[in-house]
Amino acid sequence: MHILETMTVSQGSRFVIVGAGVGGLVAARSLASAGVEVLLVDRHNYHSFVPLIYQVAAAQLPPELIAYPIRRILRRQNNVHFLMTEVKQIDFTDRVLETDGPTIPYDFLVLATESQSQFLGVPGAAENTLPLTTIAEALTLRNHFLHCFERAVAFRDPAQLPQLLTFAIVGGGPAGVELAGAWMELIKGPLAKDYPHLDWQQVRVIILQSANRLLPHLPRRLGEYAQKQLRKLGVKVHLQARVREVTADAVYLEDGTIINASTIVWTAGVEAHFRDPTAVEPTLQLPEHPEVYAIEDLSLLEGQALIGVAPTAQQLGVAVARNILLQLKGEDPLPFQDCAARTLRDRDIGRAAIIKRNAGVAKLGKLNLTGFLPWLLCLGVRWFYLPGFRNRLAVLYHWICDYLWGDRPYRHILPSPDAIASEIPDIVTESEKSSIPEGGK
Repeated sequence: MHILETMTVSQGSRFVIVGAGVGGLVAARSLASAGVEVLLVDRHNYHSFVPLIYQVAAAQLPPELIAYPIRRILRRQNNVHFLMTEVKQIDFTDRVLETDGPTIPYDFLVLATESQSQFLGVPGAAENTLPLTTIAEALTLRNHFLHCFERAVAFRDPAQLPQLLTFAIVGGGPAGVELAGAWMELIKGPLAKDYPHLDWQQVRVIILQSANRLLPHLPRRLGEYAQKQLRKLGVKVHLQARVREVTADAVYLEDGTIINASTIVWTAGVEAHFRDPTAVEPTLQLPEHPEVYAIEDLSLLEGQALIGVAPTAQQLGVAVARNILLQLKGEDPLPFQDCAARTLRDRDIGRAAIIKRNAGVAKLGKLNLTGFLPWLLCLGVRWFYLPGFRNRLAVLYHWICDYLWGDRPYRHILPSPDAIASEIPDIVTESEKSSIPEGGK
């Protein structure tokens, strides 16, 4: 029997959550524990652990270790139903989700989707850069990065090598900094052994940061430390480098500088899928739509990797669930700070980033830390919140091997997920795309 036909409606309302990130999962579980029947929707059948995505792009971890089956997570949640489908559009007036499968009506809706890259209106950025927000994008980026070295070996024209082996990263926040450091360690370690005949003086990893320092949402001293460590590693850091235009093989800066690169990564910002991220009430409701709550990309806090990403997202999920339950009782929703986040208000959960091996930065309350301790702390917190006991064991094993021997075992150029998916025939019937019957049964 179709899942939508088996669903029952709790208290006469339909509860739908879009996105199976930490916040979406916590919201679903919290509502389920109160006896509410929930439909969780996601375009993937796995939960992605975003803080370690860059390690997939740097051949440090396989994508399977930072993904966990959603149905496995929900196995004991009998009143949480899962549907793998992609939401194409939301009709807030008629309270309907248009998907690539069935049309899904709702009475209460929680938006907890993954963020997507924000290209800030830069011409050519969306078409000519490689984003890094999902596992699929990380795998594509890893393939592209490694393919550049394979092509470099086959090139007969040495004049083309500098452009082929230049890797430009737009954005000097945690995502850009962590990727640059991980790539440079990969280049100086395993790749130097794999391609001994390449001229390594021609290989460049460049960070283009529009601000006057790296990690602008952290104290200046931490950003300066990150810049110093990356430059020691061999990363070229360009500050106050505002991108004017991006083409397939170059980045054009506002000061007239042209950087020729065959690989251009965009980590300069993220945005929500279905809304203006600034238009959210203190209660996490959308203005003029009190039945819709939005926590998508809020746990990233303007794209910055936090040491408490998972705790923040958990608090958001709990707050949304409590407010919905208050609405069901006829009571007014509470502001986020008053509803479920007192610990966030009373205690700075901290922010952190990994620069390279044995070097990290962290802001914990009034403490600003650099060096080995924040590096270890950041790894430890991410490891702790990684879903799945087997995943944690495997990730720890890979980290220990990488630390001891400096090897990156996942230097494979594999078919992209999109290419594999395109080979699967579309067998969705018209009846499966029909609307959920009235009442949800």
